[in-house]
Amino acid sequence: LITDTEGRQYIDFAAGIAVLNTGHRHPRVVAAIEQQLARFTHTAFQVVPYESAIALAERLNALAPIAGPAKTALFTTGVEAVENAVKIARHATGRSALIAFSGAFHGRTLLGLSLTGKVVPYKAGFGSMLPEVYHLPFPSTALGVSVEDALAALARLFKADVDPQRVAAILIEPVQGEGGFYAAPPALLESLRALCDTHGILLIADEVQTGFGRTGRWFAMQHHSVHADLICMAKSLGGGMPLAGVVGRAAIMDAPPPGGLGSTYAANPLSVAAAHAVLDIIEDEKLCARAQTLGDRLQARLKTLQAADAGIAEVRGLGSMVAVEFRKAGTGLPDAERVSAILQAALSQGLLLLSCGLYGNVLRFLYPLTIEDALFNRALDILDDVIQGR
Repeated sequence: LITDTEGRQYIDFAAGIAVLNTGHRHPRVVAAIEQQLARFTHTAFQVVPYESAIALAERLNALAPIAGPAKTALFTTGVEAVENAVKIARHATGRSALIAFSGAFHGRTLLGLSLTGKVVPYKAGFGSMLPEVYHLPFPSTALGVSVEDALAALARLFKADVDPQRVAAILIEPVQGEGGFYAAPPALLESLRALCDTHGILLIADEVQTGFGRTGRWFAMQHHSVHADLICMAKSLGGGMPLAGVVGRAAIMDAPPPGGLGSTYAANPLSVAAAHAVLDIIEDEKLCARAQTLGDRLQARLKTLQAADAGIAEVRGLGSMVAVEFRKAGTGLPDAERVSAILQAALSQGLLLLSCGLYGNVLRFLYPLTIEDALFNRALDILDDVIQGR
């Protein structure tokens, strides 16, 4: 729950944009931060390292779905993780070109924007993007794009625009976040893995929004049979504190020389302490299973509404990364106006929701996985009312 300055309460189905899988101020996270605050707040890890950051890296090495020995580098924000994953990939391969997907969101720095596959509001007005960044259509039945379409576009890209021997990495969100909560089909990831292996390209999974239980697994890549070479993570890792990381195959992570990676505030001690608590909470409170249970309940409610509502084009999701797409009955055009009206109506009834998608016509749901059943049911009742216009 969030309480505003006038005392009104809101059920939080945004969770700080997927940052609070373990909820607002979980007692174990608060206690961990307080204990660390009494010890020290900053040394700069590369100047005076501390055991807690090393222990966290070891835990992430063990958790992340990386084939073979893994290593972790800790940073501060999601886009920092993306930028450093690209730096690692470029150094390891000796190449510079990058491939991402339409609808992708990889952050708001200049490299992040260049990789992001949506113009408004992210790219508009900020000038030219970085060179050697290419985009492919992301497969989705709702968008009328098949896996075959995406792979054909990649084949054309290699024929017409960039030599695959110049490509350092392909970046993909296993479930697109800002792009509309479209899950990458297994056939796409399997084909990308094979193509990357053929051409010596690295596969980078951006799990900044999907990580740490959101999809019913620790990482969304665990829904697939193939492994990424590098995984970017942030958001719910820190339980509300700024923390990010890149986990990857050890040989690739070791490519940059000492001092090639780093940041003054990377692996902030308070954030690291919070992250240890987060990992304990997800395991002890079985939040991956909880994510699946809650997501199943939400999808069931939405599909009941869909049966009587021609404007609901699709209900989709993995675990508790659930979305509902609205299109105008008859024309099939994206219905951003209805989504905007639903957001406002929900807010007036005490439910905080977010939209997403290239056209702003998708409702996404990012409630904390620790939400109580009674509160969750109340939110679903509000959702019923606002979607039905009551």
